[in-house]
Amino acid sequence: QVQLVESGGRLVQAGGSLRLSCAASGRTFSNYAMGWFRQAPGKEREFVTGISRDGGSTNYADSVKGRFTISRDNAKNTMYLQMNSLKSEDTAVYYCAANRNHWGPAKRLYDYWGQGTQVTVSS
Repeated sequence: QVQLVESGGRLVQAGGSLRLSCAASGRTFSNYAMGWFRQAPGKEREFVTGISRDGGSTNYADSVKGRFTISRDNAKNTMYLQMNSLKSEDTAVYYCAANRNHWGPAKRLYDYWGQGTQVTVSS
C-alpha cells in the first residue's frame, strides 16, 4: 500500500501562485510514477500532470501547460505541483495519485489516491 497526503491548497487571487505537495509513505516512492488530478464541483476528475518514476519525463494537460510545473524529490518521498498564473477555472480539489508505470491521463491506471486538497482561485 502507498499512502498519499496532499497539502498546500488554499484561497489565492487570480494571477497568483501556489505550491502543492504530495507526501508518500508505505512503499518505495521511486518505484511509482505519479500524477496530479483535479475535480471541480459538478465535473469529472481530470488529469493535470504526471511525472515518471525518476522525474525525467513529464506530461501536462493543455489547460495548464506553461503555468504549472510538476516535480518530485525521491529522497524526501514527495511530489510537488507549482502553479503560477492561476485562473478561476483552476479552482478544484487537487488529488495526487500513484501507480507503477503510467504518468498520463488514464485515471483507471492509478492504484493509489490521496484525499485531496482544496484550491480556490478568486477573480
